[in-house]
Amino acid sequence: MRLAKTRDKTSGKGQRVSGEMTGRIITVRHGQPDLDRDVNISSRDYGDWWARYDESGLHPDERPPESLIKLAKGAKTVLSSTLPRAIETARQATGGLREVAADKIFVEAPLPPPPVPFLRLRPGLWGVISRSFWFWGYTPSGVESHRETWRRVRKITEKLSDYARDGDVMLCAHGYLNWMIDQRLRKEAWVRTERDGGNHYWSWRIYEPSGLTDGVKTAAAAE
Repeated sequence: MRLAKTRDKTSGKGQRVSGEMTGRIITVRHGQPDLDRDVNISSRDYGDWWARYDESGLHPDERPPESLIKLAKGAKTVLSSTLPRAIETARQATGGLREVAADKIFVEAPLPPPPVPFLRLRPGLWGVISRSFWFWGYTPSGVESHRETWRRVRKITEKLSDYARDGDVMLCAHGYLNWMIDQRLRKEAWVRTERDGGNHYWSWRIYEPSGLTDGVKTAAAAE
């Protein structure tokens, strides 16, 4: 018996757990932005490139997978960050047929240009280097620190848990932030029950309260 099919029978309708109606939390990474990555740039140039990335919407050829469209249809609430790539991801997932609340609390964790002179690299590699510097404490003036971002993530999971009391909530956000949310939710006794796409564009993860998944397993064992 596949538990995923059992879960699908109650998707989006909520389950009563510990006396409360509780839905699932679904996190989504945005689709591919409309910006060229096939360039070699300096660290300083990377700061400008990242600013353009944050201003970019999705590439015109981008389309959401059917699995994501189905999840969006079943969600009671759909949220996004305030960055265009996340807003357009939510719009495409919902077909533009419903209101999506955008909140800056859901924007990506910072990627400050690292203090590495002379090198010219592609943006993807600069992103890895930048994330490493930031992780180990490199935070220029005005940049949110790693510790501050974790505090923001705690507020995010509280907000998502509140929305999930009324049914499934879907958040269209960003790769690293979604990973941080993943770590926090699993510490808060949410269970990641499904995922698709790894960390790639349009990837998604589903979380359910541990009490709900325990109930599903018990029911399955009884059959």
